[in-house]
Amino acid sequence: MKKSHALFLLAAPLLIACPKVPVTNRMSFNIVPESEEMTLGLQSYQQILKTAKLSTNTAAVAMVRRVGERIAKVSDRPDFAWEYNLIENPKTPNAFCLPGGKVAVYSGILPITQSEAGLAVVLGHEIAHAIAKHGAERMSQGLLLSLGQESLSIAMRNKPAQTQALAMQAFGLGATVGAVLPFGRKQESEADRIGLIYMAKAGYDPREAVAFWRRMDAASQGGAPPEFLSTHPHHDTRVTNLQKWMADAVAVYNANKN
Repeated sequence: MKKSHALFLLAAPLLIACPKVPVTNRMSFNIVPESEEMTLGLQSYQQILKTAKLSTNTAAVAMVRRVGERIAKVSDRPDFAWEYNLIENPKTPNAFCLPGGKVAVYSGILPITQSEAGLAVVLGHEIAHAIAKHGAERMSQGLLLSLGQESLSIAMRNKPAQTQALAMQAFGLGATVGAVLPFGRKQESEADRIGLIYMAKAGYDPREAVAFWRRMDAASQGGAPPEFLSTHPHHDTRVTNLQKWMADAVAVYNANKN
């Protein structure tokens, strides 16, 4: 076999495994089949809901679903089996979206979001993580490191507990209820950018994103670690990036606000 042919055969799977991320057009590395990603996402979601206390605040639950549905409708994957739940946990200002559109919001973030537009900042960001397949991208890296040459389907069958634990970590979920782990700084910034466009397309003013992150900064009361020690972008960096992307987002908003 010629050397050039051998190199092509080695490179071909990597090219197939490098889809473009919506909005940013970044080439990502992902070897996790979507069907298996969805299965792991659903399993993780069901596992969390088993031990979570769901909110009985009908108005707040309706708001979460209303905002989530508007953003999902204009996202790059309106075909996901979207599901939204509000978890009663006032001490946890967080949210997540798992593969396939499984969304959970913790009640502790609602005093910071303050409005539907503020909530759209959060849901746009979390939905962006799922649609950009950030969890699958991290899991692809984890598979290469921890499961060797096994395919994900074989690992799911032969090592279900190990595979589920890897999925939970890749999707940003901690072992304890309410623990939502950060993605890497690059993925967090990418989700900010994609989420900004999604909320604008859904008719929410993207300028609320800057106000929200300033409120989040104030709510942290100086407790956030220095940026070089954290996988989240520092709030100041986040605001600077959002302002850099804002003109494009406002143009999208003006075209869709009615």
